[in-house]
Amino acid sequence: MGNRLDGKVAVVTGAGRGVGRGVALLLAEEGAKVVVNDLGCEVDGTGASHDPADAVVAEIQARGGQASANYDNVALMDGGEAVIKQANDTYGQLDVLVNSAGIMRERMIYQMSPSDWDQVVRNNTKGVFTTTKFAAIMFRQARSGRIVNMTSDAGLGDMGRSAYAAASEGIIGVTRTVGRDLGRYGVTCNAISPMVETRLFPGTVEEHRVASATGPSRDERAGIGESPALGEWEGPGWPDDPENVAPLAVYLCTDASPNINCTVFGVRGGSIFLYSHPAVERSVLKWGNFTMEEMDVLIPKMIGDGV
Repeated sequence: MGNRLDGKVAVVTGAGRGVGRGVALLLAEEGAKVVVNDLGCEVDGTGASHDPADAVVAEIQARGGQASANYDNVALMDGGEAVIKQANDTYGQLDVLVNSAGIMRERMIYQMSPSDWDQVVRNNTKGVFTTTKFAAIMFRQARSGRIVNMTSDAGLGDMGRSAYAAASEGIIGVTRTVGRDLGRYGVTCNAISPMVETRLFPGTVEEHRVASATGPSRDERAGIGESPALGEWEGPGWPDDPENVAPLAVYLCTDASPNINCTVFGVRGGSIFLYSHPAVERSVLKWGNFTMEEMDVLIPKMIGDGV
């Protein structure tokens, strides 16, 4: 058992399975007391069960760690407040928040119902807002804190996942903004986009879905190119193991990373990637309004070949 987080208290949402479970286990291994939040719903957000959160708490306790279960729905304001309050009431403080709760409803945009859209965006994006709002109050008073949000590359263009893409890009925007809101108080906020095997993603996505006949792959859209082939996997697990995300997430929760803020990382098959912030590639300046005739000339020149 490590000691990087001795004396710290963490809340992990969506911690009953997948990435959240791995993060909760490693936080506890590093000495943190962990509130394990999980509604226990299905992939599409329906249903509820105490079993996932209880199982992770039992696993942490069996390893000699301290943890308590929470079953609140963090997509609701009362739920987000309740899980943060539980950490303070049970352990007297809060130092770390990891938002990993998410659902998915895959539909082509012309099949997407308003209900499906609202459920995904509300659950995934608002689930980050509710916990972060109440944690931020405590972090600001303590002049310290760590927030790590799980997101995805869906916003780079992922067929049939418009709602999930909207939520994922929203989480990235919230991450960058919260980091600026709270950075002056010694609080950092970062995001991780994992591609691992979970209930939402059954293995490397491109291997399990019918790829488009043309166009870039998901990794190419992310700007990381094709991932290099692994010669031989070392240690436990496998390349798509969701627990591969935990070391980076937990590192970002420690005091070893005080200057890493508003940043988005990716985890793929044992590799870690750092995403750049959006930047203007090219510009055309003019005093006055453009004309349509100028558009005919300028836009083809601006975008060039291959865009």
